[in-house]
Amino acid sequence: MKLTVIGFWGGYPKINEASTGYLLEHDGYQLLLDCGSGVLSKMQNFIEPEDLDAVLISHYHADHIADIGVLQHARIIKDFLGEKPETLPIYGHTLDEYEFAKLTHKGITEGVAYDPQKTLKVGPFAVQFLRTNHPVPCFAMRIEAGGKALVYTADTSFKDEFIPFSTDADLLLAECNFFSHQDGRNAGHMNSTDVGKLAKEAGVKQVILTHLPQYGELSKLVQEAGEIYNGPIALAEYGKVVTL
Repeated sequence: MKLTVIGFWGGYPKINEASTGYLLEHDGYQLLLDCGSGVLSKMQNFIEPEDLDAVLISHYHADHIADIGVLQHARIIKDFLGEKPETLPIYGHTLDEYEFAKLTHKGITEGVAYDPQKTLKVGPFAVQFLRTNHPVPCFAMRIEAGGKALVYTADTSFKDEFIPFSTDADLLLAECNFFSHQDGRNAGHMNSTDVGKLAKEAGVKQVILTHLPQYGELSKLVQEAGEIYNGPIALAEYGKVVTL
């Protein structure tokens, strides 16, 4: 299982970068996790829009779905040029039916509802879900393939249920939108101390901090999380690749 970071900023992308988006590949299958602002442009350094096999959406905040529309348009243009790609499945929850309906567009993409109570099979991936603490319905994902497990927290404040959900994961892709002295609970986000606690108690193999703030010295997030968790911790960055 191979992860490539496309975008990693929370809220909005910094100049020439992108908000949330991650390319996950296994056995030739190419899955995009979330599709925030700037993701389509940056993604094309790694894969053409028509070559995606599926998209999986955690929730419908703009920094996670802003580029769904332009992804659809990119595939429409291929159709216009006589190179119509197969209909792209975009998996999302139906707790916001208005936003879910936008995932289906002109036979180019089709919104596919996932049931958070059940394991979702997407190509070679098996995906389990956990409802997060966030102002809108949002789901973390435990994604397994080839005997490896990746946990993507999506957007959330800390909750105890994350510990069994993340136990022994090979990679924890954890949102870290606040520094240790800040309380992100009202905003539905974790701080660096929360991530360190989760990583330690779940016994994960390594951590990537993502959904990063646009201010402060970001290396402090690694330092602060590392005061609790003594495994490998890195900041997300564009083009970062982790192979599990």
